[in-house]
Amino acid sequence: MPVKPLPPNADLNHLKHQAKDLLKARTERDPQAAQRIREFHPQFEQASDENIFDAEFKLADAQLTIARERGFASWPKLKRRVEKPTAADDLSLPFHERIQDPAFRRAVDLMDAGDVQGLKVHLNAHPNLARQRVALEGGNYFQNPSLLEFVAENPIRHGKLPANIVEIARVILEAGAKNEPSMLDETLGLVCTGSVPRECIVQTPLIDLLCDYGADPNRGMPGAHGEFEAVHALLRRGARVDLPLAAALGRVDDACRLLPTASPEDRHKALALSAQFGHAEILRTLLDAGEDPNLYNPPGCHAHSTPLHQAALAGHEETVRLLVERGARLDMKDILWQGTPVDWAKHAGKSQIEAYLREREADGKK
Repeated sequence: MPVKPLPPNADLNHLKHQAKDLLKARTERDPQAAQRIREFHPQFEQASDENIFDAEFKLADAQLTIARERGFASWPKLKRRVEKPTAADDLSLPFHERIQDPAFRRAVDLMDAGDVQGLKVHLNAHPNLARQRVALEGGNYFQNPSLLEFVAENPIRHGKLPANIVEIARVILEAGAKNEPSMLDETLGLVCTGSVPRECIVQTPLIDLLCDYGADPNRGMPGAHGEFEAVHALLRRGARVDLPLAAALGRVDDACRLLPTASPEDRHKALALSAQFGHAEILRTLLDAGEDPNLYNPPGCHAHSTPLHQAALAGHEETVRLLVERGARLDMKDILWQGTPVDWAKHAGKSQIEAYLREREADGKK
């Protein structure tokens, strides 16, 4: 789920009220409150709505949820940002311009310029730089990136990559990043979910390079991002086909084979992905197996919305009809913009789906 960036003149008292409102909504057993807590409070990452409603949950927990929903690791860090902002907190600046460490910033600038020799000299002068991270809080991800992660251009900073970015990545790997498995895996995930590497025709070469150095191809699966070129590159590198991937790719036979032994988490992801990509036969199989069409999508699969929101947005009419016939609620609102599925269909210009959903809404009011 995307974070909600702080406005330029954030008010701490207003944020405190938001935490109290969340606490109250949880007490009232609001499904939106449960989804926000599940997404942003680490203690409740895999908890059901009922478990979240029944667990002990204090104001400090609500404040932690609000802080993480705003892109900060803790309430004290959010409080510091509001009370004593620094240049690194200016979210209007590109990520590289918020880096306060001059040596790290210089390395990123050399990378962006495609200056391989200059980068080698700089990394030799700063031997720990390739294994270092910087703090860039306030966003949805990329909060503690390493130098290697900047090669993915995800999040987008310039909208392009140097033609020799694979060689640049190799320099950073040889300077020490190759010994950091988390950096390898996180960079692979960014490369596989970013559009710029694909558009620059370096997505697959970067995937191969990172896997050659030990990145786990199973950690890079794009899931809901629709980067299927990356998916096929990862499969070629040995990634396994699980139920969510089978659902995203529309592999009906694989989905049916994997469903009986899949975890509840994988079944939930598969439901979200089959709806998003319009694979009605797999969706039907999951619904027949008891999956609930009215759960918000899981983390990593547009968790601010439901399967019906995503199907309506994408224009998958057969999938929309199937979800509605199986009991998907028309009145559920997404968490970010408070829109119903028909609102999403209208926004996307899917007039046939909008008309169908409005007709079903009218039928429900008779």
